[in-house]
Amino acid sequence: MAVAGSLSFSRAAESLGVSSSALSQMVRALEEQVGVSLFNRTTRSVSLTDAGAQLFDRVRPNVEALAQALGETRERRAEPAGVVRLHCFRAAAGLYLTPILRAFSDAFPHVILDVTLDDAVVDIVANGYDVAIRLGEVIDKDLVAVKLGPDLRQTAVASPDYLARHGTPAHPRDLLAHRCIGWRWPGHKSPYKWEFMENGKWFEVAVDGPLISNLKDFGVQAALEGVGVAFASQQLIAPHVLQGTLVPLLEAWSAPFPGYYLCYPAQRRMAPPLRALIDTIRSGAPVMKATRRVGSTPAVSE
Repeated sequence: MAVAGSLSFSRAAESLGVSSSALSQMVRALEEQVGVSLFNRTTRSVSLTDAGAQLFDRVRPNVEALAQALGETRERRAEPAGVVRLHCFRAAAGLYLTPILRAFSDAFPHVILDVTLDDAVVDIVANGYDVAIRLGEVIDKDLVAVKLGPDLRQTAVASPDYLARHGTPAHPRDLLAHRCIGWRWPGHKSPYKWEFMENGKWFEVAVDGPLISNLKDFGVQAALEGVGVAFASQQLIAPHVLQGTLVPLLEAWSAPFPGYYLCYPAQRRMAPPLRALIDTIRSGAPVMKATRRVGSTPAVSE
């Protein structure tokens, strides 16, 4: 079939992954079995004999149908195997990745997850990642994006001890007179400017203080020690607020913004290991409809 389709032993051999001499021997054995020549061969060309053309026309539909049936069966029954490279924001890992790891590992024991936990905004495709979990406003427009959960909010917090010593800010701009714990987005030289909303519009406050870190949870721990005012997600500060060890501040100016999304390049035929991971993550989250682009929101991070 390969030789008849290409009328070239060399091209057919290359497509089958065998040598030309081996393929020639296979064809010769078939001709001996059926008792008739199937090909006319010269040093420059290959053509079908009448018997070869008749056999090719009759066999081709059945071989193609068989190949398709086998391929479909293999796709349905083959166990996903291979490596899936995932880039995930740190805080998102605890919400959407860690909870599914045991179930995924048990269901797909031959899939290896190569996970990078990092808040840097990297080019997924250029850096060789298959899929990512990140905040909506930093997703490239040509990626498929699936919302994994509810909107998020960031809130300023401080310990009761700090507020007793330095007072409580009444407006976000009052933070300019406070000792604030800064955060630097990976890959950026300047600290992140805290963002608030007033009258439906976002505005920034370039805070200053005694400490800058690349980890939000480290800043929260520093706030617990009374170092200053921190700025973090409600998920991160909620346990401490409930215990009374941190006090939320300026909540009227802390507006929600789109949360975490699962994003990956659009592709017509997705590898089974990647499909298995995407389906597992989506099954563990209140998934919303996929979109090609997430709306513009303030540049904030967990």
